[in-house]
Amino acid sequence: MRYYDYDSFKADTLTLVAQIRAYNPDALLPIARGGLTLSHAIAHALDIRAVLPINAILYEKEQKGDSCDVFNVPDLKGYERILILDDIVDSGETLKRVQECLFSRYSNKRFKTASLFYKRTAAILPEFSVHEATQWIDFFWERDFLTK
Repeated sequence: MRYYDYDSFKADTLTLVAQIRAYNPDALLPIARGGLTLSHAIAHALDIRAVLPINAILYEKEQKGDSCDVFNVPDLKGYERILILDDIVDSGETLKRVQECLFSRYSNKRFKTASLFYKRTAAILPEFSVHEATQWIDFFWERDFLTK
């Protein structure tokens, strides 16, 4: 297990921002909860005010579920270049389901994907990423704010 601290997050987010900048997204679509912290930082770095979360649940703690539920799909009218964000693309099932849902509703939009970490074996890989994950990542926002 690798603990992923704030300083690493800050450096990696700036690396990701440099990759994303040319795409020039007009909206960020973080997958809650994993993509929320990342989207907040990227929104400030790129001065994007349109942050429109979507919910997708595949994991409960470290246990992978049998299916991925996608809900709270935002209204994307008025946006053309949308960046889907998550902290990690593990199996790729969550990202794949989110994309399927969005493509079926918004076939006329341009979507790209970004994550801090990805696994090479994922069903789908993000267009923008920083690290290949070779072990479980324990993100600071998951560990440092636990109250139980």
